[in-house]
Amino acid sequence: MTRILIVEDETSIARVLALELKHEGYEAVTAKTGDEGLMRAESESWDLLLLDVMLPERSGMDILRRLRTSGDSTPVIMLTARDAVLDKVSGLDQGANDYVTKPFDMEELLARVRVCLRQRDKAVESEVFTVADLFANLQTRQVTRAGHLIELTPREFDLLIYLLRNKDIVLTRDQLLQNVWGFDYVGETNVVDVYIRYLRQKIDRNSKATLIQTVRGVGYVLREIT
Repeated sequence: MTRILIVEDETSIARVLALELKHEGYEAVTAKTGDEGLMRAESESWDLLLLDVMLPERSGMDILRRLRTSGDSTPVIMLTARDAVLDKVSGLDQGANDYVTKPFDMEELLARVRVCLRQRDKAVESEVFTVADLFANLQTRQVTRAGHLIELTPREFDLLIYLLRNKDIVLTRDQLLQNVWGFDYVGETNVVDVYIRYLRQKIDRNSKATLIQTVRGVGYVLREIT
């Protein structure tokens, strides 16, 4: 069943949205605060997010930014009372798929939901990354090399996907830290090096070709050695 997360602090709106979506055959779950919404968005699998901009604890824009910088491509429709063009542009530039201004017509919103889900289904078909004999499926989160399944932790998988998205591009440690761990990460500064080592141990261990290369003084790059 298609799962939709509604992050909306106005109880009446959240309730109506959930009821209408369930009537359409979707599984609808609600979150009332920005922190709860981010936690559920990051820890569970969703087909679509309906995300209010103005939320307690953490804004919808911040949630969207965190998801996109971590490589999460789940479709997002922003919901807001704001109708300024700049607000809409900002949301779309951050990676939102659509933007609906309150008050909205329910039939129109449901139509936009269907459009986003159709676009997602088409995108999923091409969400397989490959380099040499390494394959990573973004939807199933399965990784194989030379036909052998490789078990990765969620963070290792996110790091690998970001490297694959930027294949042949040298990435600094700061770029990897910001886009995989997030801009507000607080922890050990050598975490990138540690996880690169983890990835190499799993991906390159039984292969003659090392895909993840170190660029001294700069960072790392994933490329096929010919």
